[in-house]
Amino acid sequence: MTVLKKFASVLLALLSLLSLSAAAQTVRPSLPSGIIAHPALWHVQGDAGQVYLLGAVHVLPPNMNWRTPPIMMALSRAEVFVFEVPEDEAAVKELHGLIQEHGFLPPDQKLRNLLHPQFRDDYDAALKSSGLDAATLERERPWLAGIQLMFAQISKLRYAANNGVDSVLMEDAVRHHKPVRYFETIADQFALLAPDDRDLELEEFEAGLKDLRDVAAGIRPMVTAWANGDQSRLDELINGDLNQFPQARKTLLEDRNLRWLPKIEAMLEEKHVFFVTVGAGHLTGPAGVPALLRKAGYKVEGP
Repeated sequence: MTVLKKFASVLLALLSLLSLSAAAQTVRPSLPSGIIAHPALWHVQGDAGQVYLLGAVHVLPPNMNWRTPPIMMALSRAEVFVFEVPEDEAAVKELHGLIQEHGFLPPDQKLRNLLHPQFRDDYDAALKSSGLDAATLERERPWLAGIQLMFAQISKLRYAANNGVDSVLMEDAVRHHKPVRYFETIADQFALLAPDDRDLELEEFEAGLKDLRDVAAGIRPMVTAWANGDQSRLDELINGDLNQFPQARKTLLEDRNLRWLPKIEAMLEEKHVFFVTVGAGHLTGPAGVPALLRKAGYKVEGP
């Protein structure tokens, strides 16, 4: 399993925070403007409350218009906004502290020297694609280096976290003084990124280096499927590889969705309209939140 595919939803959910730590200076080519997207939207009616569910791609190109009339209507009705994880100043500070504590190698180690010889060409190619200086990564643990390589290429595509659906809606919620809730903490998501097993960490980094040669090949189809509302394709692209790794699928997707389910059910008992925005992969397929709600007996309108 590759670093890019295994941790895609978690990496991208934390992208706007982690990118504040990235040192990459990248070229930003122009993209067509006015891209129209039609992402899927779900509506759940409870005994007292209502919940809208929108799947987010956490990084998007500029000028992508995803506020369709149904989404605009749902946003106008929303009283409480719900996201995966906070992105405020306190969250940034906490995340920076965790990176400083868990992101770097001992003084006598360098990343490239840790790699097995057969993976060094892939590492050099990924580094060249990123545009990063080797010195930027040489002291970083593999998990953090993988994120830096990913960020740098995403930036070259001119995709950015501040264009992402969740970041935009968080800003809207703050601007309009709307109550905000979160499913997880920074520490919860960080624990999925930085493993305690250093040998496993290196193995996963090395396995991901081929994908890190060309991050665009993974990100662009995912954004296209999301923009077209193609839930089957989106599930395949985001979660498909996890089928080969049942423990990772359980940890990264299924367990988290199951932990969120009772929180959503509790919302449906409150006399409020909630607008929930989480990574798009959490809403697709039989393990997705809408499917779990239907299984629990709720009427879920949507794809």
